[in-house]
Amino acid sequence: MFVPRVKICCIKSVDEAAMAVRYGASAIGLVSEMPSGPGPIPESLITEISSTIPPGVVSFLLTSLTDVGEIVEQQRRCRTNTIQLTDRLQAGTYAELRTALPGISIVQVIHVTAEEAIKEARAVAPEVHAILLDSGNPNLPKKELGGTGRTHDWDISRRIKECVQVPIFLAGGLRGDNVAEAIRAVKPYAVDICSGVRTDGNLDEGKLAAFLEKVRQSLIREGGVPHA
Repeated sequence: MFVPRVKICCIKSVDEAAMAVRYGASAIGLVSEMPSGPGPIPESLITEISSTIPPGVVSFLLTSLTDVGEIVEQQRRCRTNTIQLTDRLQAGTYAELRTALPGISIVQVIHVTAEEAIKEARAVAPEVHAILLDSGNPNLPKKELGGTGRTHDWDISRRIKECVQVPIFLAGGLRGDNVAEAIRAVKPYAVDICSGVRTDGNLDEGKLAAFLEKVRQSLIREGGVPHA
């Protein structure tokens, strides 16, 4: 049975989080300070929203920090149950991060810009609880760490999914009109969307409902059961 989950990212209010949960989101993404892209909100608001997420729905803190000590302090302030590392660690190790934050899941973002992403994903997979494949570029002078609205090469994503032993989240340019194709191509553990369900920066209930319905329809064609 193939039942990918849905993560709604760039949530910026308690009401948006409640709407996403009501329509069937399995995870909520809360974006802290980033060098570029949509969605960052103050840490105080992240803490407020995360406190309202019901049991069974995962709360993600998206962080651009690269120092383990700083990441630990940020998570303790924001109190989410998952950390999404949008950049590569520069100071400290994954082992130190896991030790400092027992019970907190660690998801590493791999930006799929070329086939080198396969090697990077294989190296990091044993260190984390999941990998999220996105379409940014951390090598630019002003780093792109997500929220680009661009798709990437789903063939590379599929090959990553096939060679690692941790769940794969697929992000990057997903919308209601391409998510079924993305699911068929990659068969990820979960799909992740931000701008594709927004209008003028706000979570759009119609787009959200349509996106979730497209995911459910794709599951039926794959022989699975829609995820409620």
